[in-house]
Amino acid sequence: PITAVMKERILVMDGGFGTTLQEYQLKEKDFRGQLFAKHDKDLKGCNDVLCLSNPSLVADIHERFLEAGANILSTNTFNAQAISLKGYHLENKVSEINLAAAVIARSIANQYHCEEHPVYVFGSMGPTEKCISLDEISRDALLKAYKEQAEALMMGGVDGFIIETIFDAENALIALQ
Repeated sequence: PITAVMKERILVMDGGFGTTLQEYQLKEKDFRGQLFAKHDKDLKGCNDVLCLSNPSLVADIHERFLEAGANILSTNTFNAQAISLKGYHLENKVSEINLAAAVIARSIANQYHCEEHPVYVFGSMGPTEKCISLDEISRDALLKAYKEQAEALMMGGVDGFIIETIFDAENALIALQ
């Protein structure tokens, strides 16, 4: 388990997935792939959908982080909950995107994992577009969105979760539930 390894060594987390994606200068067609070629909404900027439409690109980024020395991969699921995906008309793809993201990261992690260089996968759960403190969303709706995301990430084999870049403390507390 990761807790035992952490007592013996420092583990290095991967870098920013979104900022790394910017290096690729992706176009709309890269986000759509074949799967979403006829989707009714622009998908450029929906990094999470790449887990379905361009999984080899997602895998490549994970490999880059591991080759640079990372021990912890975070899934490409920063905005992969129904609240954020609704703007792209992808709220019905939450489970599919998160499961795919976890499976991709787990597969790459398993290829690199060894006793000398352990590798773990954390499910990334980021902010939503709505804040409880501003009464933009109910606690129940937010909890439902994070729960759906977390369950799919667990099914895909993550070792833990990272709750990241949430500026509303109440939202973060809901994500931790």
